[in-house]
Amino acid sequence: MSRQPTLTTTSYAILGLLAVRSWSTYELTRQMDRSLGRIWPRAQSKIYEEPKKLVQHGLARAEQQSVGKRPRTVYTITSEGREALAGWLREPSTGPALESEQLLKVFFAESGTTADTKATLHAARTWAVERNEDNLAAARAYAAGEGPFPERAAQTLLVGRFLTDYYRLVGEWADWASEVVAQWPDEPQDATAAQDELMATVQRAAWSEEAVGSGSQAD
Repeated sequence: MSRQPTLTTTSYAILGLLAVRSWSTYELTRQMDRSLGRIWPRAQSKIYEEPKKLVQHGLARAEQQSVGKRPRTVYTITSEGREALAGWLREPSTGPALESEQLLKVFFAESGTTADTKATLHAARTWAVERNEDNLAAARAYAAGEGPFPERAAQTLLVGRFLTDYYRLVGEWADWASEVVAQWPDEPQDATAAQDELMATVQRAAWSEEAVGSGSQAD
């Protein structure tokens, strides 16, 4: 095995999936899209490259199989791969990186029209509702004991709760912002911020100070 291989987060995501079971490249691509695409989206071309890199580093092994007349390569994690995955899990991680074209458009709303901003907010709410449909279906399936890989329900619950709150946040924010923008004049550059909404935002933002205070008392 190569010493100290340089792996990306995508590499470790693939290792994590291989730790669950063996997969063909096609299955990995579908699984990345289905289960990890919401929290670590990556191009399919990269996903096809990663398993080969893991094999080169001795972190996975490849086995040629046939399905009917069609050949396929199935990847399985090695003991070295499990050690590398465990080591990665022990390392501190950076926080989430937010990327939203809709927020960017809202941020520069004064260069467009109020109607433009309303349309953007409507699209944001639609996105949240649509993304939550699969999330809700998965939650109901696990609650009924019918989710995939039920032995991993405890881990899936933690990520599922984050996604549930995230989609709900976007939906509720879009509803609130739509009510605010409904009071704007036709030209956004003429809009003014309501003082009560500014103060309400300050109060909401103060949650971190309250959390720190509670933590200090608990210690």
